[in-house]
Amino acid sequence: MRKVSRYVSAGVAVATMMAALASTSAQGHAIWFAQRAKQLALVYGVGADDLDAVKRMPLVNSVTGFDADGQPVAASLRAAGAIPVVDSDEPLAVVAAVMDYGVWARDKAGEWHNKGHDEIRDATVSEHNFKYAVHIGQMPKQPIPLIAGHKLQILPASQSIPQVMGKPFRVRAFWDGKPMAGVDIRNDYVNDPDQKPVKTDAQGYASIPVRNQGLNVVLGVYISPSDNPAKYRQMEHSATLSFVLPHEPE
Repeated sequence: MRKVSRYVSAGVAVATMMAALASTSAQGHAIWFAQRAKQLALVYGVGADDLDAVKRMPLVNSVTGFDADGQPVAASLRAAGAIPVVDSDEPLAVVAAVMDYGVWARDKAGEWHNKGHDEIRDATVSEHNFKYAVHIGQMPKQPIPLIAGHKLQILPASQSIPQVMGKPFRVRAFWDGKPMAGVDIRNDYVNDPDQKPVKTDAQGYASIPVRNQGLNVVLGVYISPSDNPAKYRQMEHSATLSFVLPHEPE
C-alpha cells in the first residue's frame, strides 16, 4: 500500500474526466459482510433492505480470506437457508468478495431491465454493475493487501480502526491498484444509504466519522467509462468496507 505515490497524478486525471459520469450514476445495491446468527454472511441489499443473496451466489466471482498474519487462507460461500455464509478451515481476520452483477438499463418509465441499451431502446441509464466487499473481523499484523479482482477497493488508511463511535476514521480508495480521487464515500450504507457522500482527495483519502458502536458498512462508489459502448454507457463500481466496534460488556 505504500508504493503508490507515483500513480496519484494518473488517478486525479481519470477522476476529473469521470466527474460528469459520476453525477448520472444509478445508485444500485451493494454487497457487504455481517453477522447472522453468529455466522459471517454475505448480504446483498441497500439500507435496511436485506434481499435474497442466495439466489445471487452464482454472480459471485471470488471469495478471498486472510488470517491474522495477513496470509491468504481458503474461504468460500455456502448457502445456509436464506443466507450465504462464509466457510473456512482456518480463522479469518479479513474476508472479501467480488460480484459481477451484469448489465442493466433503466427505461423512461423508471423500470430496470437486465439488458443493455441495445435492447432497451428508450434507456435513460445503461451500465455494467460490479460489487466488491471487504470485511475486517480482526486487523491483521500486516497491511491489508490490494486484492486481485477488486477493481475498486476501500481500505483503512492506517493499521488501526477507532474503537469509539464518532471518532474520525481515515480511509483510502484504490482504483485498479492506484489511489483514486473523486470516489464517493458514505460512512453508513445500512442506516443512512441516502446520505450525501464525501469525495476522496487527490491521494485517494477521505476522513469520515465512525458511525456505529456496532456494525459499520462504509460504501465507496465510482463510475468508469464503458468498455462496450454499444451495450452500456458506463460501469458502476460499488465497494464496501465493513467492521464491528465492540459494545460494553453485558
